[in-house]
Amino acid sequence: MDYKIIRLTDKPEMKEQAAQWFHEKWGIPLEAYVESMKDCLEKRNPVPQWYMAVAHNRIVGGLGVIENDFHDRKDLTPNVCAVYTEEDMRCQGIAGALLHYVCDDMHEKGIDTLYLITDHTSFYERYGWEFLCMVQGDGEPELSRMYIHKS
Repeated sequence: MDYKIIRLTDKPEMKEQAAQWFHEKWGIPLEAYVESMKDCLEKRNPVPQWYMAVAHNRIVGGLGVIENDFHDRKDLTPNVCAVYTEEDMRCQGIAGALLHYVCDDMHEKGIDTLYLITDHTSFYERYGWEFLCMVQGDGEPELSRMYIHKS
């Protein structure tokens, strides 16, 4: 399957479509995505950033970079967030390509260390991420895994 990774900053006309897609995947209020993407497009700071994998005008995967992905370790920033690949597109390397792309792109923006909170084990290690510690997610009863990636 052919797909292309797109930075929102390179295709600002995708803002509404992207915000709706992320909202549907994660259930975070649509307004939160719209506001973050608006901040991204204003280009005042390297964070936030949003990325999508697009195949035939359909978003098939995506992720963002935000200051904090709803956890208590405010010192571990910025965070890769909202990593998602459509079920029918999984196991084709899309998430790995997105993760590689975002690390390179953030490195070019002067950010060499990224963090990521997840409940997955052994997935992110494939792409150069290392388990760092357990963190408390906002409103979550259980601790979640925090990973780190250094460029």
